[in-house]
Amino acid sequence: MLPTITTIPLQHLASGDRLFLQLYQFTGQLGKKVYIQSNLHGGELAGNAVIHQVMEWLGKLEPEQLFGEVWLVPVCNPVGVNQRSHHYSPGRFNPYDGENWNRIFWTYEPSPEELVEFAKSCESYSLADIQQRYRQQIREAFEQLGEELHTQAGVPYTERYRYQLQSLCLDADYVIDLHTSSDQGGDFLFYFQGRESSAAMFLLETAVLLDDQDGGAFDEAFIKPWLALEECFGEMGRSLQFDIEAWTLELGTGMQLQPNSVQNGVRGIKNYLMQQGIVAEAGMSGATTQFASRKQLKRYYAPMGGMIQRQLPWQSGAIGTTPLPNPQL
Repeated sequence: MLPTITTIPLQHLASGDRLFLQLYQFTGQLGKKVYIQSNLHGGELAGNAVIHQVMEWLGKLEPEQLFGEVWLVPVCNPVGVNQRSHHYSPGRFNPYDGENWNRIFWTYEPSPEELVEFAKSCESYSLADIQQRYRQQIREAFEQLGEELHTQAGVPYTERYRYQLQSLCLDADYVIDLHTSSDQGGDFLFYFQGRESSAAMFLLETAVLLDDQDGGAFDEAFIKPWLALEECFGEMGRSLQFDIEAWTLELGTGMQLQPNSVQNGVRGIKNYLMQQGIVAEAGMSGATTQFASRKQLKRYYAPMGGMIQRQLPWQSGAIGTTPLPNPQL
């Protein structure tokens, strides 16, 4: 099966060079839509290798083995990718305004009163019908945003860029955003409330609940309206969960393609697609995943400058130390 490749113009530079998004679409039988991207932060390279290997795997399938669509963007932020300072990429922040590239995204946020009004209007509707109506409401708000962008003069690149990127995933069922640590890090998953069973499908040892959200992140912007509506229905006495999911996979160290991290990412995405019924192959059962809350994470700061000792205290048998649940974090 061959993908449909679409080249989407993003920016025309003063040098005359042009930057584009390259979108690969694998389309099978009628089903759900999965959107996968990497390189939102320019120096986080592992996701590129993961996506290319996933595309090789999808390319070997027959159309009848794919139920739905899988859209992949290996380099979703060419501006960040092209930022280089000697051998390092500072592509985490927009060089024009200093904003974190993963804190700029538009979120549909109706007022509590609007949410209650919508929920009441859907009291007799099925879950699928509610999901369809709410998705249309999000789409209409997003299209209005687009009209405003095209009528205003001097709209910043950030706003035009985020609109273009979010337009690719607005109608998706599952969104996967691939990242790494900016420096050194392990392999783990960020997930949202009520999605524990699906989180285990990625076969990673650790999953961190995003119950302390920074605002404006790509995965958060996608799923936050749905979480708000679920909560609203819950307060009205109707417990439901939409078949909408968003994930951020953190795969190792920035500016490096660590083989184990890449393999963990490929294995996890393939298994997720199989377990969700997107790909008609037998997946593996969920891993024994350790779940933690972001509020439980603790940051450590060195009291003074110096060299970093790689050996952790509890590994050396130091007295009076307590092992962390996952030293990689």
